[in-house]
Amino acid sequence: MELSRRDLAKALGAVGLGVGAGVGVHQLRDDADSQTTPGPLDESDLATLVALGRVVYPTAVDGIESFVRRFTQTRASARPDHAREVAATIEYLDTYSETLDDAPFRDLSPDRRAATLEQMGADTADPDPQGSDVERVRYYLINDLLFALYSTPTGGELVGTENPMGHPGGTQSYQRGPQA
Repeated sequence: MELSRRDLAKALGAVGLGVGAGVGVHQLRDDADSQTTPGPLDESDLATLVALGRVVYPTAVDGIESFVRRFTQTRASARPDHAREVAATIEYLDTYSETLDDAPFRDLSPDRRAATLEQMGADTADPDPQGSDVERVRYYLINDLLFALYSTPTGGELVGTENPMGHPGGTQSYQRGPQA
């Protein structure tokens, strides 16, 4: 399932950043320029978020790199305070990863990335923006990416909610009986 520009617009709208609310149409383009525009998160931060997305998103999802880069960069541009917290949390994740494997998180193999998150307890940590470092990894990194995915029509379809809040239409999904 390919994440589209429409999915990006829905994810940004879910975090309160729709077109007209600080996000211009030019930020939703599919061209290569939209992936290289400088912003509050640097290239290594974006690469780490893409690497994390490849671990926490289902394997059925395509277009992860473009979606994650544009979502996080657009959100970071509109909410610099949030971006600073994301960058600080990425710094912790990289430090943790370098302690275990002598490499930043983004440079690990996909299996090793998943193992690193499990070893640190990020898979079971309570998300808390003011909590421990691991709770902040869960809140600012993992939950942000999961929320972005599952607030889209494509992400919703993966879990059987074809019509996430704010997605119009879909009377068929409401007319199915309990046997469906």
